[in-house]
Parts: sequence; structure tokens; C-alpha cells
Amino acid sequence: MSAEGPSLRQIQAVVKDELRFFDSYYREVLRTRVPLLDLILRYMLRHKGKQLRPLMVYLCAGAAGGITRKTHTAAVMVELLHNATLVHDDVVDDSMQRRGFFSINALWKNKIAVLAGDFLLSRGLTVALDSDHFDLLRITARSVKEMAEGELLQLEKARRLDITEEVYFEIIRRKTASLMAACCACGAASATDNPETIEFFRRWGELAGMAFQIKDDLLDYTGDSLRIGKPKINDLKEKKMTLPLIYALGKAEESTRRYIIGIVKRYGKVPARVEEVLNFIRMSGGPEYAEQKMLEFKAQAEAMLESLNNDKYTEALRNLFIFILRRDH
Repeated sequence: MSAEGPSLRQIQAVVKDELRFFDSYYREVLRTRVPLLDLILRYMLRHKGKQLRPLMVYLCAGAAGGITRKTHTAAVMVELLHNATLVHDDVVDDSMQRRGFFSINALWKNKIAVLAGDFLLSRGLTVALDSDHFDLLRITARSVKEMAEGELLQLEKARRLDITEEVYFEIIRRKTASLMAACCACGAASATDNPETIEFFRRWGELAGMAFQIKDDLLDYTGDSLRIGKPKINDLKEKKMTLPLIYALGKAEESTRRYIIGIVKRYGKVPARVEEVLNFIRMSGGPEYAEQKMLEFKAQAEAMLESLNNDKYTEALRNLFIFILRRDH
């Protein structure tokens, strides 16, 4: 392990055989007889991400009692649902890049991208149905519902820019944390039918998701967002209020607050004016405050893991949380 913390490869090594099986299973599930759809899905496979969510499924299953055949189904299902949401998000946000490459909607236009996302969503549901894993469907259906609610809540607040810290946490709990919570709950549900154990891992995943999204917000101030296909300060351009900005506005005098909100409303695509907002956030200690909140979620998650057996899966979950917080993209 390096001085900077565990690498993703080191964490994945704990379930390397399972991840190898997952990769084969996932590719098999994505095969179709529709040439255009097959082309799109092969493109997505070539530019896959870190696949953190399947990894969370396997580690939570291991920590909850043991990895089973059902765990593989859960891992494939959540990855399909995750990628469906990414494709749909790119359409909603009119984003031309994903993971440093052209997004599906940039290459094949919105209509085809929406349909491709619908295919991934429906395929995720049928994977569980084919094996009669209705408990996994209940868990993920709740997550899909909350993600849609979170997205709409964020869009509503973007119109008025009146978001509070409390509302911000509710948005990211629904938009981001709910799927990570579902990953961990599905992993646990594939290993045990104990509702308390499943809820334990669901809650741990929710904490991981909250920290993950705050870290994402902070990458605009500390990371190379262009390198990962996330245009710099894209959140400001889309009038999305992140925690550093919310905190900075809360500390500001009313006249300064109105001035900054005016820039975000009317000049969010003007580089010089956006830099003015970023400087305001930095000078107000917004990034430091957000990092403090992120570390509070980490402390809660670490405390939860203290109650588990200190096996390789639990240690990997600790390391995964560290990786989430220390990643630079």
C-alpha cells in the first residue's frame, strides 16, 4: 500500500476472481441481435469506468456472510442500472463527454441515447427476474425512484438558487448515495436474509455515497476535471448548488450573496465571471468546510465497520472508503 493510501487495484485483488467472472457475465448480458444497439454497448464496454459499484456488492456480500451465485446477479444488475442512469444523465445535462470520451448522446443523438439507457435499465431488471431475485428488485426499485426524485428536486432548486445545506444533503442522498446504498444492500441480501444485516450495509453504502458526491464537488477545486471528461465548473454552468458554494453564500453579507447568485444565474458560462465565483468560494473557506463534512461521513462509516469481524472484506471496505476520499478524478 502506498503512502497515499490503497490503490483501487489492491482493493479489487480481494475479489479478483469474482470480478473476472463479473466481467464475463456482464458482457454476455449485454449481447443483443440489434446491430446499432450492439455497437453502442460495445463502445460503452471499451470505455467502462472504475466499476466501484459491483466491487461494493462483492465486498459487502463477503463481509455479510459470503459471496454466492446471487451476488454475481446483484453485481451485474447494479452496474446495468448505474450505466443506464449515466446515459440518461448525459442527455438531461446535454453533456458531450463521459469518462474523457464522447458520450452516447454526442455520438448517436438524444433519442437513441435515451433508448439505449432504457435498454440497460430494463436489462438490469430482467437479470434479477430471470433468477427470481425479487428482494434485489425491491432494493433497486427504491433506489431508482429516489434517484429520479433527487434529480427533479435539484432541477427545481436550480431555477431559484435557494438551496439550503439540508436540502443539498437530501438531494445527494437521493441522487448519488441511494444507488451506492442499494449496491451494499444487494450485496448483503445475496449473502443473508437477515433484515438488520441488510439495513446495516445499506446504511454504510449511503454514507459512502454521501462522501463520494462531496468529493466530486471538491474536484472542481482540487482535481483535473477536464482529464476525466467533466468540464471544469460544469455544476455552476448548470446552476447546481454544491456544498462549497452553499457554505460560502451562508457566510456572506446579503449584498455579496445577491451579487454572487446573480453571476451564477446570468453569467455561469462566462469564464471570467465563473472564476470570480470560484475565488469567492475559496476565500470563504467553502472547500475546507465541505471536506470537513466529508470526513464526518467517513468517521461514521468507520465506526460502523468496527462492529464487524476484521476479515479481508471488512478491511477492503475500509480501504475503499479511503480510496473514494483520496481519488483525484
